[in-house]
Amino acid sequence: MKLTLAIHSVNDARTGSGTRLDGGMLTVDVDELRDAVLQDRRLQSVDVEIASPGQPCRIGVVFDILEPRAKEPGTGSDFPGLLGPMAVAGQGTTHVLRGAAVTVVDASQEPGIASKMMEMHGDAAQASPYGSLHHVVVVPRMIPGTPRHVELNALRLASVRAAVFLGSSALDLEPDSVEEYELDGPWGKAGDGLPRIAYIGQVHGHQMVVEEDERILYGSNTEGMSPLTLHPNEWLDGAVVCSYWVMRVESYFYQNHPIILELYKRHLAGEINFVGTVATVAASLEADRNRNCLLAAHQARWGLGADGVVLTKYGGGAPHVDMGETARICEALGMKTVVQVSDSSGDRRAESAMLFSYPEVDAIVYGGGGDIGWNAAPVERVIAGTAEAGQALAQMTFIPAQALCGATNQQGASKIQAMVY
Repeated sequence: MKLTLAIHSVNDARTGSGTRLDGGMLTVDVDELRDAVLQDRRLQSVDVEIASPGQPCRIGVVFDILEPRAKEPGTGSDFPGLLGPMAVAGQGTTHVLRGAAVTVVDASQEPGIASKMMEMHGDAAQASPYGSLHHVVVVPRMIPGTPRHVELNALRLASVRAAVFLGSSALDLEPDSVEEYELDGPWGKAGDGLPRIAYIGQVHGHQMVVEEDERILYGSNTEGMSPLTLHPNEWLDGAVVCSYWVMRVESYFYQNHPIILELYKRHLAGEINFVGTVATVAASLEADRNRNCLLAAHQARWGLGADGVVLTKYGGGAPHVDMGETARICEALGMKTVVQVSDSSGDRRAESAMLFSYPEVDAIVYGGGGDIGWNAAPVERVIAGTAEAGQALAQMTFIPAQALCGATNQQGASKIQAMVY
């Protein structure tokens, strides 16, 4: 399976007549984008604004952030099972607007402990991997009386529609660069003597109960999901999006999955043999946890023939337990493990050892940062769903890392580095 990413650089963005990409300038026709999103009749209206790096602007409450992408016609489906017809993602050619982002605002959520925002200037912006992007901010507004789960489903469809609409502006253009992703043989190379490394990643934690219409993996809400072996290209090409409870993982980072890309890099450099991935979920019931952990580890060992495994989680608490138990089983099967943790389940505190503490799972990467933040000044420009949310965001004088999109990330994408003194 071979995935080709046709990279088109975006150096600036503006609104104007006719959506197009020309010389690194992305022009967004607000009416065209609005019409594309308003295909969903559950939406009453859609606001569109541009926010670029360095501008004193705040955005919130953020539902999700995606990279604008569109499949070359005849080579695959855009977000298969979710937006486009069901097909296996991760093959063909996908056009990418690198340097741009679609940022969708949830107009029904008021700022609070679980909310997320984006700061476009100052120290906080520099601490987020999204701070250097040109954001096309989409604010869908629902028909009054729409049930909450239906609102969230409409936001999800609006996000992928907007991403594909903008990505399509590059379909007839020559890319600035091309990236190709392919594993040799069935998956990986055979008999080369290199360590065979797999990745096990959680795509949801079921302590946050999924809605029936919540689309996470190929359009599925993952209810009752067992671990599933995926080609790494599938993650990168729209098979996975974040759940409604994004838990510090935006869809942008599935499209640019830092661990998968790093394993690919080391595979191509001849350091390791990257043999594939397993997608799993964290369970809410003990029986499901035992099954999922066992199956994920055995798929990595006997299905992929892995010698070592990198594991990440989706949230804290139960996902932390599941990841630790999966790693323990991997170690018992003869696979070396590395797990990545974050402060969402108290990983810097002694309580973390109550969730899992196995002597054999001793390679632990901490990507915390939730206990820090940045001083900030009030701003005049805010892109928000309501006047109340806009006022709260405008008056912020301190931005905690846990509220800033991308500042802490459980997939290894954070710019924050944990230091031991």
